[in-house]
Amino acid sequence: MVTNVGEDNSKNHIKIDDIKRALQAGESDNAISLCQRVLENPKDTQEKIEAYYMLAVAQRTKGLIDEATETLKTLIAADPNHARAHQENGYLFLSTDNKPSAAAAFAKATRLNPALLSSWQKLAPLYAELNHSAGERFASQQIAYLLQLPVEIRGARDLMYEGKLGLADSVCRRFLQNHKHHAEAMLLLGEIGIKLKLYHEAEFLLESCVEIHPTHEAARAEYVQLLSKLGKFEQAKLQAEQLLNEHPSNHQYLAAKAGAMVGIGEVEPAIELYQQIIGDRNDLPGIQLLLGHAYKANGNIEQAIAAYQQAYKIRPDYGDAFWSLANTKTYRFTDEELTLMQTQLDKIDIEQDDKAHLEFALAKAYEDRKRFDTAFSYYQKGNASKNQRSHYSQVKVSEQVEAQKSVFTADYFKTYQDLGDQSPDPIFIVGLPRAGSTLLEQILASHSQVDGTMELHNVLGLAARLRNSKSGYPKIVAELDNEYFARFGKQFIADTRCYRQGAAFFIDKMPNNFMHIGLIKSILPKAKIIDARRDPIACCFSGYKQLFAEGQEFSYDLDNLIHYYQSYLSLMDHWNSVLPGYVLKVQHEDVIDDLEGQVRRLLDFCQLPFEASCLDFHKTKRTIKTPSSEQVRQPINSSAREQWKHFEAQLTPLITAFGAK
Repeated sequence: MVTNVGEDNSKNHIKIDDIKRALQAGESDNAISLCQRVLENPKDTQEKIEAYYMLAVAQRTKGLIDEATETLKTLIAADPNHARAHQENGYLFLSTDNKPSAAAAFAKATRLNPALLSSWQKLAPLYAELNHSAGERFASQQIAYLLQLPVEIRGARDLMYEGKLGLADSVCRRFLQNHKHHAEAMLLLGEIGIKLKLYHEAEFLLESCVEIHPTHEAARAEYVQLLSKLGKFEQAKLQAEQLLNEHPSNHQYLAAKAGAMVGIGEVEPAIELYQQIIGDRNDLPGIQLLLGHAYKANGNIEQAIAAYQQAYKIRPDYGDAFWSLANTKTYRFTDEELTLMQTQLDKIDIEQDDKAHLEFALAKAYEDRKRFDTAFSYYQKGNASKNQRSHYSQVKVSEQVEAQKSVFTADYFKTYQDLGDQSPDPIFIVGLPRAGSTLLEQILASHSQVDGTMELHNVLGLAARLRNSKSGYPKIVAELDNEYFARFGKQFIADTRCYRQGAAFFIDKMPNNFMHIGLIKSILPKAKIIDARRDPIACCFSGYKQLFAEGQEFSYDLDNLIHYYQSYLSLMDHWNSVLPGYVLKVQHEDVIDDLEGQVRRLLDFCQLPFEASCLDFHKTKRTIKTPSSEQVRQPINSSAREQWKHFEAQLTPLITAFGAK
């Protein structure tokens, strides 16, 4: 139910466990008193939230329905994703015989925490009474699934959904020690690994699970999602097809296959799959959203907009639909849409992801209307919503940068030069997000000898694998047998072939690869690396305005942005010192001012002949999945160059750090 948030050294401080014991003993008055004393001076936010939750439980058990209702309003406002708070709301609605509202509350609780058995057990009979046969059937299936799980795994699953990942991981590993290769435990440990961003370990677990238990659907479905997250779309497609062999009309598996197909550039057949799903069910906002993304990637912006609009018409609080409209960078919201977004944002029980998406969308809407103060207030709110769940650590990033410098020295490159695979195929574009990398990619991909791909995860994946070694990364690189360098390089070329269309060269536009230039040089010494630069204030503010699908956690706080940008500059200075001439720096503003001169400079660096098509980059038809997709389909312009100056008063930290030109 609720765990102790930790011991307190003060003898007078009430502990959460004291309240738990009072509740378990049926001492509602004592529990209420203890909760109120904790709330007078809580140690931290987590203790305050747990105290509010137990206060609501105690008030309900004592029959204080109105008081419990008000307590839950306060709790949900502080933590909209508190599953047990919504479950408590369900109990309160049941006590007043409000069955439709009770069903909605229990359903919300199970969306937030699918391991809440008691909510499912209330939902099934409620749906039966409300003649919701599909809901009753699904709830009954979930009850059966949870009941057949070992108690330890059901408890660990609950802990995972409650965000207690370390404890869930420990419980799961302890269970696996005595039940080796247990399918549900392997699956759960993989899911926990994904939430902890231990992707390589999670991939190994899920791959092992489907090999040992080839008929376990849930494990294979989770494996498909992880492969797509890692950019391994060809493998994801094959795994999705295995699921579809047994369940050819399953919407989840059809959507998974379509998503993988978009990843490898098979956009038109992916769109057909999404349309097939919509033909069966036209009430699925998530599918409309994915359809919109596919249209956008293919350059069909009008169809993308229509799909996004349909998504929010199905679910008016679907924040991602509004943000996706804003993220086209060209869409302008109507007054009616502005009102609708604000109405949804004002709902007390709005989910955190929807809240952040709506705040970023409203910020963009008000910026377009030149209401800059209002726009910035929404950018602040949206970033604060995201930053609360961010795990960015300035100390950790600084340590990573210094570790790269300490291993990849000039002496290292003299010792290990030219051991890697000699293929000249890859062109890496690195830097910070929103620095103009998509424009450089589009210019190069307009050349007949260059394939544009996407932000590939392969180098990051290799770094993650090496990080799990005994010595850790990057230290392990200097301890590898020489044969590994060419092996890793060959593997990179082989694994990325599925993203290419047959040209001699191809682009990997993962910006975060700037951290791994030493590794790239070690395994692919003839690769080209381009550093996309932009005015630091413009770049950082553009990142602050962008709600990224995942990662880039530094972007949700101005101080973190400054630290990350300065870390990037420091490391790039190091690479340029120990690898002179290996990286070409291209300044975004120079490309705007002198397109042809910079295009010729780019092509010369990549040892490619000049082609006029690179100047007409906006005419090139290709799949683009980054936020700048619509911008690079237009001729070069400088409209975004000084947008930050509308917010000059609010950007003092950036101006102080980097100086305004």
